[in-house]
Amino acid sequence: MINKRLIIILATIAIFLLIPFIAMQFTNEVNWNLFDFVIMGALLIVTGISCEIILRKVTKLEYRIAICLAIISAFLLIWAELAVGIFGTPFAGS
Repeated sequence: MINKRLIIILATIAIFLLIPFIAMQFTNEVNWNLFDFVIMGALLIVTGISCEIILRKVTKLEYRIAICLAIISAFLLIWAELAVGIFGTPFAGS
């Protein structure tokens, strides 16, 4: 039996990746290449699957919320670093 939450996570990731793909058709402001889509897809999959594992394994609600918020915060920090290089690490091309 396929897990409904997993299907929802994967469908949401596909929709999120369609947003820049569609925007690229209408404007030159969005300029992603295949590598950008692969990296963002990997980040979203790791984040989604990590939260799914936490929801399955951790029983206490407060711990679930705290751990998932930490995972989402890490995702946002990595995304911001890769997008604009706010920390100046070599990952952003600095």
